[in-house]
Amino acid sequence: VESEGFMAKFIGFKNTAGPNGHQAVAIRVNGDRAVLFNCRFDGYQDTLYANNGRQFYRNIVVSGTIDFIFGKGATVIQNSMIVVRKGNKNQFNTVTADGNEKGLSMKIGIVLQNCRIVPDKKLQAERLTVESFLGRPWKKYSTTVVINSEIGDVIKPEGWKVWDGESFHKTCRYIEYNNRGPGANTNKRVDWVKIAKSASEVNQFSVANWLAPVDWIKEANVPVNLGL
Repeated sequence: VESEGFMAKFIGFKNTAGPNGHQAVAIRVNGDRAVLFNCRFDGYQDTLYANNGRQFYRNIVVSGTIDFIFGKGATVIQNSMIVVRKGNKNQFNTVTADGNEKGLSMKIGIVLQNCRIVPDKKLQAERLTVESFLGRPWKKYSTTVVINSEIGDVIKPEGWKVWDGESFHKTCRYIEYNNRGPGANTNKRVDWVKIAKSASEVNQFSVANWLAPVDWIKEANVPVNLGL
């Protein structure tokens, strides 16, 4: 999707390459002011490519294995189901891989708000032995924030994974706030993620702030929580 102001409702996007297909994008959104509502995105590695611009996803289902929500845009995924799939043997899963390489002052990053993170049926029995993480930093200033979400025990207690061969975990911005569920326990989290204690610490990642100005979302006539 290259055009600005793109909208999709009640559409499914699927890449059928399977777990052996390496990068296998189901959708790539490159235009600013994109709204996707009640859609489904299925794949394995790199399913949803939120490449550029402001993007708002609401009531979606997205499934995958490695880095299956990734890109370099300002992205909010709200009130949605995030499904971790079973990949190849000895393969880990990472939900997100943000590509912010411009700096922490830039509005580039992935926000998961009021989402559910669960395993698919094929992973359910092995969810505690297959390593699954909330994300890993793809670029130097990788930014990912998980807010008010339900995190299942499919996510390892460490929560986040380093990018092999890189030190981006030392410069990234990863934040968790007010999450629930067995995977939301932060006692064993990596020491480079911030556990926010108050809403004021994450207010900049609300739809109203992260995707501002938000007149384009209001005009789309879809449900939206502008705050936290």
